[in-house]
Amino acid sequence: MPEQSSPAFWVGSIPIMGRLILAPMDGVTDLPFRVMTRRLGSAMSYTEFINAIDVLNGHPRLPRQVKFLDEERPVVFQIYDDNADRMVEACQVLELLNPDIIDINMGCPAKTVSHRGAGAGLLRQPEKVAEIVTKLVANMKVPVTAKIRLGWDDKSRNYLEIARIIEDCGASLLAVHGRTRMQNYTGNADWDAIAEIKQILSIPVLGNGDVTSSADIERMFLHTGCDGVMIGRGAIENPWIFSGLDRESVSPELVYQSMLDQLNSMLTFQGPTGIISFRKFAKRYLRPYPVEHEQLRSLLTCLDPNQFREILDRIFSSASLPV
Repeated sequence: MPEQSSPAFWVGSIPIMGRLILAPMDGVTDLPFRVMTRRLGSAMSYTEFINAIDVLNGHPRLPRQVKFLDEERPVVFQIYDDNADRMVEACQVLELLNPDIIDINMGCPAKTVSHRGAGAGLLRQPEKVAEIVTKLVANMKVPVTAKIRLGWDDKSRNYLEIARIIEDCGASLLAVHGRTRMQNYTGNADWDAIAEIKQILSIPVLGNGDVTSSADIERMFLHTGCDGVMIGRGAIENPWIFSGLDRESVSPELVYQSMLDQLNSMLTFQGPTGIISFRKFAKRYLRPYPVEHEQLRSLLTCLDPNQFREILDRIFSSASLPV
């Protein structure tokens, strides 16, 4: 999908040349997948979330988390923590790597994150949300944004309060996943709540949740009035959605070639373990096809790239899918 000739919206002084955006996902939005989706039409690149403590302690995985290509710009580093001063210190380190935007994760539902008060755990502490956003905006040269859920649970859906705080404290964009922390990824995303947030804010709002088709994208825009649609889990099985294609419209030839290209990129980026990291993508790409269980098992346990490619050739051939 070609980029627009004029910005769809702005994040501070950063023009965003499109309305569809790949959501940040831990273990998914690495450099190869981000580059793939950017080329297909995603308008921004969000990194996997980065632990502020890892930045300050020099965790060995950090260089891979923050590596990006210039073609991905605008690039957003997403960070999480429950301590404002530590986040500022970590973001000052990250800013030296020249991202375009810093995003605060206030939506991760994982217990290891939210139960320590970070991610979605921040939604239970509006005063801390205000402190974090205020301090980051004051200390960063780049725009600061945030991604939230609707609240901790159905009894504490404080999304309007949190959204107002985030804007009032100087953030330049808000992305909203239409579920609570307790919902995790179950039930339905509440698009009405996203629409409410859009109505009260003047900064751009991204809608996120239950978008898996072109029709869903259009419905999200019409229902919420959001400035952009952020696509997460639906993009893992169908990254071509950013080019306007529903999965059933993607040819087997394109799936096959894309799988080989992404595998090669992950091996280059990650080394031998790239083939292991690629398994989750391979399984999702092959889900619509009648792949025999034994063939799929062989593929997803294979450690040799050449053997992987041979098995993939056989899968497409045996499933009568020309390549």
